[in-house]
Amino acid sequence: MKLNKFLLKLSSEIMNNSSKLIKNLKICNTCIMDTSDEDISFDETGQCSHCISFYNSLKKNWTPGTKEVLKELDDIVVSMKEKQKNQEYDAIIGLSGGVDSSYLAYWARKEANLRLLAVHVDAGWNSDLAVRNIEEIVKKLNIQLFTEVVDWEAIKDVQTAFFKAGVANQDTPQDHAFFSVLYSFAEKNNIKYVINGNNYTSESVLPVAWGHDAMDSVHMKDICRQHGGKKWKKFPFVSTFKYHVFIPRIRKMQIISPLNYIDYKKMDAIKVLEKELNWQYYGGKHYESRFTKFFQSYWLPKKFGYDKRKAHLSSLILSEEITRDEALDEMKKNSYDESTIEQDIDYICKKLDVRKEDFISWMNEPNKKFSDYKNNVFIKKVIYSFIIEFSNLKSRVNIFSKVKYILARIKYLSLKILSKLKN
Repeated sequence: MKLNKFLLKLSSEIMNNSSKLIKNLKICNTCIMDTSDEDISFDETGQCSHCISFYNSLKKNWTPGTKEVLKELDDIVVSMKEKQKNQEYDAIIGLSGGVDSSYLAYWARKEANLRLLAVHVDAGWNSDLAVRNIEEIVKKLNIQLFTEVVDWEAIKDVQTAFFKAGVANQDTPQDHAFFSVLYSFAEKNNIKYVINGNNYTSESVLPVAWGHDAMDSVHMKDICRQHGGKKWKKFPFVSTFKYHVFIPRIRKMQIISPLNYIDYKKMDAIKVLEKELNWQYYGGKHYESRFTKFFQSYWLPKKFGYDKRKAHLSSLILSEEITRDEALDEMKKNSYDESTIEQDIDYICKKLDVRKEDFISWMNEPNKKFSDYKNNVFIKKVIYSFIIEFSNLKSRVNIFSKVKYILARIKYLSLKILSKLKN
């Protein structure tokens, strides 16, 4: 009885805290982004920085579906096939069962006729619909599928540590594992091309303040050391050097996003998938994962006041898939199902082997930023500054001078990193 009263009190505090987060928000007059994004700004007309960036930069350079852009994509496909002609596969694709990756697989097989190796990473949170969709896709499109099951004890330890850490992006462990395994399979099978479902149609608005780079292994390991147990060391981490230098610069692996070249419309894609592949929609962006659905619909809006539907819907407004009024109507709906949320919390807690009162307590603890933990932001800046400097070396400089210069720069940057770490 006392426990129930305690949980009721904590749940009430969560509701009060979340209601405070959504008051007095200034909203854009073009999309539906608002000041829950702490980095947002507005011009004198009331248009937000996301829209300004889209119209002044992205829209001017992004012309999907045009003759020139489709020719560019065709040339990429021809090059992929030529360079991979002596290998078993042309490209590798990560399949989640969601809209973007599913339609990408459909395009790759039906339109580009690519020989695909599909990789699905099972992190323990697949919805039944996602599993069914993947099965239908590979069967109907004749795609070779490999499924990698991540060590559950390891991912459970990491995800619990992230909850304890109180940071916004709770999807980091899943996302990191997905890409780690995908690139590992690409290396093993000598595949130089990764095709992904990234697209500006539904992802042009991505507030930086709402999360952090999921491929930051420095950040992840610091959180695990502070809040994890002993099992997290079995997690498939990718180092900063491997992800930003070895994979793209040494292995020469290229990442291609075909959906940014074709006239990709999300609503039309869903219709095609339903008709051609017997695919079924699961109700929200990235909701193919039960954990992601919970994290985006409950953890983020209730603890941080971040409702990712605003970013997703704003992207669709800017790509003219929906109107602003339609987006506002969608936002009138609750982000989660009130009739099942207690069951969802129970499910998450039981699967992670944590007490419900501990989870609710974490929800009420002060929010943390990624910068409250060690991260690779500075190291990445050093890496890319070095890459830019090296690429700008004039070809007339002889090899001895280049090597001498590189060694000097490595020494200088190493001292700079050590100085930064000490401070």
